[in-house]
Order: sequence, then structure tokens, then C-alpha cells
Amino acid sequence: MAFVASLLVLGMFYLYFENTLQARSHPNRALQIAPGTELVLKRSSDGHYVFPGTINGQPVTFLLDTGATLVSVPAHLAGELGLKAGAHQQSITANGTVVTRATRVDALAFGPFDLRGVPASLNPGMRDDQVLLGMSVLKHLEFTQRGDTLILRALGS
Repeated sequence: MAFVASLLVLGMFYLYFENTLQARSHPNRALQIAPGTELVLKRSSDGHYVFPGTINGQPVTFLLDTGATLVSVPAHLAGELGLKAGAHQQSITANGTVVTRATRVDALAFGPFDLRGVPASLNPGMRDDQVLLGMSVLKHLEFTQRGDTLILRALGS
């Protein structure tokens, strides 16, 4: 009986700490697309702003990247996101120069923001599922950062 009780206590500790770690690693995971004029993001424990959104109605995870010229989509997600590979192009990344394919995102949404016809690239070198939200979107937004909080507003709001 003591063994079972110990397992239950350990299980509860695991769930508690797992939820705590998830909240620190992904503080914006519960954000939803909703009307409004601004989006408040919390910085994750690794120093990035990561948050959910959609591309062509399909859920994705965005990583805000002011160093990316375009929205950069892992090439392996192109089919499920309804993206067509266009012309070959070269992109300079943190890992060097890579050959990517031009594409256009018909509909991109996150928080209160909904954009159409966004220039993007399909990057075969990106192995995970995060989409880099680059300046082809971010140029439409105003940023205010205070500590670990970033507020995004549409320009002119």
C-alpha cells in the first residue's frame, strides 16, 4: 500500500512540475485568434517569443524573428499548409546560405491579426515545425517591449 501511495505522490509531482516547465517554455501556448487591436506575448524560458497561429486555416507555431526577411516555413509542411513551391532563391540564415523556394501564404493569422497574400519561403533546412514569422509580416506591426513582455499592435492603431 505504501508503494502505491508513493507512486501516486511521484505521479502528482511529475504532473505539477511538467505543467510548470511547459508554462515556462511555452507561456503563449493558449493564445487564440480573436478580435482586438493588440497581442501581448510573454518571452519563453529560452528567450524567444513563440505563439500559435494559422496558415491557410491550419494550426502552426510561430517564432517571432526580426532577422528573417520573409516568413520562413519548413519545406516539409508545405503540403499540409497548402503552399506551392515557386522559384528557387537563396536565403542567408544563421546556419549559412540555403536554397529555398518562394511561396505566398494566402491567409496568415495570429492573435487579432489576419494577413493575406504574405510573401514567404519554403526552407528545406528547417527540421522542426516552427514557422519563423519574419519582416514580411512584422513590418505591419508596432512593437513595445517591457521586460519579458512584448506587445504587438497594428501600425496606425
